[in-house]
Amino acid sequence: MGKEFRFGIVGCGVISGTHAEEIKKIENARLVAVADSQVENAKRFGGEYGVDWYADYHKMLSREDIDVVNILTPSGMHADMAVTAAKYGKHVIVEKPMDVTLEKAHEMIKACRDAGVKLSIISQHRFDPDVVKVKQEIESGKLGKTVLGMAAVNWYRSQEYYDSGEWRGTWALDGGGALMNQSIHYIDLLQYMMGPVESIYAHADTLAHERIEVEDVAVATVKFKNGALGTIVGTTSAYPGLHTRLEVFGTNGTAVIETDKLKHFYLRQQGNQESFYGGGKVENSANKKYASEGETGASNPSSIHGSSHQLQLEDMIQAIQDDREPVVNGEEGLKPLEIILAIYQSAQTGKSVQLPLKVKVEQ
Repeated sequence: MGKEFRFGIVGCGVISGTHAEEIKKIENARLVAVADSQVENAKRFGGEYGVDWYADYHKMLSREDIDVVNILTPSGMHADMAVTAAKYGKHVIVEKPMDVTLEKAHEMIKACRDAGVKLSIISQHRFDPDVVKVKQEIESGKLGKTVLGMAAVNWYRSQEYYDSGEWRGTWALDGGGALMNQSIHYIDLLQYMMGPVESIYAHADTLAHERIEVEDVAVATVKFKNGALGTIVGTTSAYPGLHTRLEVFGTNGTAVIETDKLKHFYLRQQGNQESFYGGGKVENSANKKYASEGETGASNPSSIHGSSHQLQLEDMIQAIQDDREPVVNGEEGLKPLEIILAIYQSAQTGKSVQLPLKVKVEQ
């Protein structure tokens, strides 16, 4: 089995259970400690998993028997905690978004590089078998030139969800609303499939919730650097919580992923001009492990399935062993963050926004 990798978790909120459960499934991984400034949360979670618990995460980081730290706190705290963990010599996994500003995100990347530790930003859907398949088909050229990409996250969050924590729905700690918190994964997949974004024009508003600073409805049009066009739709107002959808259209084919599964995949048949899309559905979902739609997080964030989280955690372990970059490293984590911040800037100014965004980074 080789070396056992020991994990610590900072932040014992909703997503912490997913991380803890997936760590348990990895043969050479073990959760050894958790930390949360809310003492009761730390005590409860530590007791549930039979591990040491701390109210002060610095004390947990001082342990020599922890190799990797998973930071699962409110988004606006991610960078500061990641920088601290790196200074303690820990490899770092950070839940999305990596932070709420580009400046903080760059600070995190620099701190991990300076400390010689690995940094991985959770974007687990890049590891979904169906996403891997579509990405391979695009890179092979089978879909031809990509011309249109569409991402939509039609989810629901109740007012009680936003009221459950003072940080929820705030710019300072949540960093945004339906886009930054819920839609970021499919925004990441959109740029992952279509390539870099050149410009964005957007609208965003708070239309269905009270006592939140951030958007619960947003729409954006996108121009990609390869000339393709796209759209982004994100909401937490789609009662009772519906689907996520990614559509990629190329000159030779179409791929549609809905609720994390490949629903449609069409290819132009070579040598048969009468059947442009190959005569219908070529292949349904290749992923037999996936949960039902009730476990996607469409209405309840605690019900998100964790199978692809496990794959990303295993990638981090392999990256440490092979001394390579994780598949979703800091630079990859920056990409969806920058797109979302550009959408907010466009919505606030009423103008199209060019990427890359200007960022002040301390050298």
